[in-house]
Order: sequence, then C-alpha cells, then structure tokens
Amino acid sequence: MSILIDTVRILGFRGIQNLEITLPKTTVLIGTNNSGKTSVIKALQLALGDYSRYVSEEDFHIDKSDNVAEQILVDVRVLPVDTKGKRSDKFTDEWVNEYADNIQAEPDGRQFLAIRTRCIRDEIKGGFDVSRFILNRWPDISNWETKKTSAKNQLRRRFDAMPFIAIDAQRDIHQELRDRSSFVGKILSSVKYNDSDIELLEEMIGHVNNEAVEKSEPLKGLKTHLEQLNRSFHGSGKAEITPFPKKIRDLSKQFTVHFGETENDSFSMEYHGMGTRSWASMLTVKAFVELLASKHEEEVKPFFPVIAAEEPEAHLHPNAQRTLYQQLTQSLGQVILSSHSPYLAGMANLPDIRALSQSDEGIKVNALTVNLDAEDLNVLHREVMRFRGELLFSKAIILFEGVTEEQIVPAMFEHYYGSSTFAMGINCISVAGKNYAPYIKLGCSFGIPVYVVSDNDGNTKTSVEAQIQNIKNDTGLRLEEEIFSIHFLNDSNDIESELINTLNLREEVCEALVLSKTRGSSNENLKAAKQREVTALSNEELVEKMRKSKASYAGFLADVISRNPQNRNQGEMVPEAFKQAFNKIKEQLS
Repeated sequence: MSILIDTVRILGFRGIQNLEITLPKTTVLIGTNNSGKTSVIKALQLALGDYSRYVSEEDFHIDKSDNVAEQILVDVRVLPVDTKGKRSDKFTDEWVNEYADNIQAEPDGRQFLAIRTRCIRDEIKGGFDVSRFILNRWPDISNWETKKTSAKNQLRRRFDAMPFIAIDAQRDIHQELRDRSSFVGKILSSVKYNDSDIELLEEMIGHVNNEAVEKSEPLKGLKTHLEQLNRSFHGSGKAEITPFPKKIRDLSKQFTVHFGETENDSFSMEYHGMGTRSWASMLTVKAFVELLASKHEEEVKPFFPVIAAEEPEAHLHPNAQRTLYQQLTQSLGQVILSSHSPYLAGMANLPDIRALSQSDEGIKVNALTVNLDAEDLNVLHREVMRFRGELLFSKAIILFEGVTEEQIVPAMFEHYYGSSTFAMGINCISVAGKNYAPYIKLGCSFGIPVYVVSDNDGNTKTSVEAQIQNIKNDTGLRLEEEIFSIHFLNDSNDIESELINTLNLREEVCEALVLSKTRGSSNENLKAAKQREVTALSNEELVEKMRKSKASYAGFLADVISRNPQNRNQGEMVPEAFKQAFNKIKEQLS
C-alpha cells in the first residue's frame, strides 16, 4: 500500500448537512437505518466514480426548515503512506507520474492530493453540472466549504489508477453479468483475444452451431423455411441459425456462471438463492479487480482501487458473513463496508469502525477516539466483540458486575418500563467483576450512552470511582451526563443483599431457588421439601445461599419478576439504583 484516502468531507448531500469522516484502509460503517451509511458511500461514488450520471434533485440536502441545499460538495484527501499504513512525506515515483502537477505540499513539505467535487443545478441546460477541482491546500475544518476553487484547477480527467468500485446492496451476479454498465459487465465487454485465437474460436463455434442445427429436426426445418427468403433477395440472401454466439465479441452477452457441488450437478446462478448470487457478485468483483491490478503491473502503472460494498452480509448466514468479511478485507486497495451485522462488527478492528448516528445537529460520526492498552483490547475482543458485536448498535448500554444482574436486569427493565430492553435497543452487559473501564471507553467513544449500576459492598464504590477518574485523567474522554452516569446500590449491599434486605423480595427469591433445585421434576413431595428448606432460612442464610447459586437461580428469578405478581406495583421489584439508570435512559431516548 502506497496511498490512502484518509479524509472525506461532505456538504449538502442527501441526509448529510456537513460531515467529516476519516477512513482507514478497511472501514466498517455501522449505524441504524437512515443514519447516513449509504450517503457516505454514494458521496464517494460521486467524487471518484460514476454516480454523477445518477444525480437527482433528491440528492440535495433539505434542512429542518425545508431549505434545499444550493450545491453538493465532496472533498477527498489522498495521502502517501508506508507499508504499515502510516503517513509518508512524499508520494512514490509511480504516483508522482500519475498525479503529476496535481500533487500539493503542506508548509512542512508533506505531500497530499485533494480533490473537490461540486454538483450544482444547470439552470440553462437543465439537469446537474458536476465538476472536479484540485485544491491547493487542505482547508481548516471550521470553514472548509468556503474554500474557493479556480477554473484553472479544474480536473478534466479521472485517475484510472484509483477507480471507485461500488457493490450495491441489491447486487445479483445473474443481473450484473448482463448489465453492460455494471463493473462486472464492463470488464466482460473488455475481454480481448488476439486475431489467431478469434479465428480458431469462431471456427469451433461455427462447427458447434452446425452440429446443434443438424441434430435438431425443428431447427433444420426452421432453417429450410427461412432460406426461402433467398428469393426475396434475388438469390443474395442466406439464413443461418446460431444457437451459440457466432462472434467472439458477442460472448459477453451470453455469459453466465454455473455453480454446484460438482461440475455435473451445477446450475446457472439464476436458479440459486440470493445469498449465493450476492456472494458470487462480490467475489467476481474481487477477481476482476485482481485482473485489473495485473494489467497495471504489466504496464508498470500504479493501481489502488477503492471498493465500497453495501451490506455485504445480506442473505448470508453468520459463518458465511465472517468468511466473506475476511475475503473482502484481503482485497487490493481500500475497502469500505456498510453493515448492520454484529458478526462483521465483531470481526473488525475497533479502530476501523465508524459509527454514524442522527442527532439534533444532523448526521455525526463516532470512532474509537481513546487509546486502549493491549489488555483492554483483548478484553473487548474476547468477551464482547467476538460474541456481542450488537453492542455497537445499541442506543444505550447498562453495565453491572455479575451474572445475576445479567439475567434479572432485563426482566426488571420490562417490569419497570413496560417494554423489553431489545425492543428499546438497549444492551445489558456483565463486566464479570469491576473492569468497567474498557466498556466505558468503547461505548462513550462511539457516542453510546453508558449507565453503570455497581455493587456497594466493601471498598467497591471507592474502587469504581477511582477507575472512572482514571479514565478521565488518562484519556481526556468527556464523561458528561448525557452520555455517562454511575449509580450504586445501597451502602454495604451487593445485588443479593439488595434484593433481600432492601427490596424484601424474599418470597420471589425462595420461589426461584425452589424452581432451580426442582427443574424438570414433577415430584410434588420434592418441591414441598425444597420449599420448606429455603423458607426456613434466615435472611442472612438466604443471601449466602443466593451467592453460592448465582448461575442457577438468577434465570428463574427473572421469570418470577417477568410474571409481575399482582401484589407488586411497577418498580417495587427494582432497586433504586437501577430505577435511576432506567429513568436516565428514558430521558435520553425521548
């Protein structure tokens, strides 16, 4: 890798009023529907690809006051980088030859290439005018859109060495093979043979056509009747039936792909499901990109494709999604993926993820803005991202200490709120101890509100508060009220003592313990014996038994809470600390 598109700025395009986004070599765009993922990709396609011919009035941004943007601007900055992706001072000679005088330099001598794409309405001819300009400096973010462009800096050509290849969300290899305007169709149309090969192949095709007609009585009869046209042309006409394309140049029109377990039982792609057709489409693009790369290498020319794929996970099962992600990230050049898949997000490197979201100020982008040490990254990948990538799609996160809370908090939330956590887009996560820091850094960096509800036994409160202060001191992360809050159980309580000594959920806990000890049994005598055993325990003994049975009783207690006995009003089964967190979430979501 010798270059990289590191920054893109977008103004007035679709739902984007004004946005800057940085791009690593592999970028994973995540976010809810209508958060701007597709708009970012289409803006790049406008700047570097062929989207200009698809521009419509709907692409111009409309603000809250119904004012329509007068122009669309997309600025793209390209930097020279080393083999590790770190910025270099100078472009290599091959890129200097490609970009020529368009390369600019900062005051410290470091080079860059900046391209501005401007789209305005053509008031005279109608339609839209799309122009590209070279910027002689990369403007400050505060007023970048006011940077003037000069006609003498207008870019009259595209850089063929840096093609933008868009893989649409509605991709279908069966359709793309026949669409001459698609990337796949264009490559097939450009397939060339030398003259001697063409002569040989067409001779072979002619023989196959003759055999196909001779072996078919209907086709022979059709040929006989069509040759009667000879009379109309005074003997100069000749009918010829070609079941297969006669000319090599027409092969791409009939091109198809067959797929199956073996060659003998393969079927045309049109008979396969959307998952197979979608996957085949992306792998075909990858193959043709490598073909283009080899051609550039033969001609000693640089080549850096930018591949953008929308929702590559569509129609694929989880393991197929993971496999496809690996295949795409191994592609040449730069890769940009938009996704709703927790499996793809879970496989991505955290610094490569860009989370888009809607706010009062418009679409904004969040990324991992704080440095995580190796242990923090290991914790997040091992305990969260590998299996709970949906965390990054949350509207809010509730963190707590142990497995008991992980099972009962969702039930408490529904009891208190009247709606399930997943319906509200909320994730409840046990940090398996007091290791809150990496989860807080992750959530708050990506703009996801984090609510900690902690035990308050022993020195827990002091320890957790020190951990929060260290995050602020070490990272500068702004843990403001709208994105972070922490709540503690009552003094000296862990969750078990809170349930018994503060909430007085003795009856519900006893029922859960009995259910856990007699699960699957229809022996009423056993159930009665267990009931007598647990009800005879003092509160202290009951709390101790709960602590020893966390993994077994908590799930049954969640069921008991979910049934919401008639003698329990809303919130009576929820600790005050969790109520505070739930109320904060309600306020934030509204």
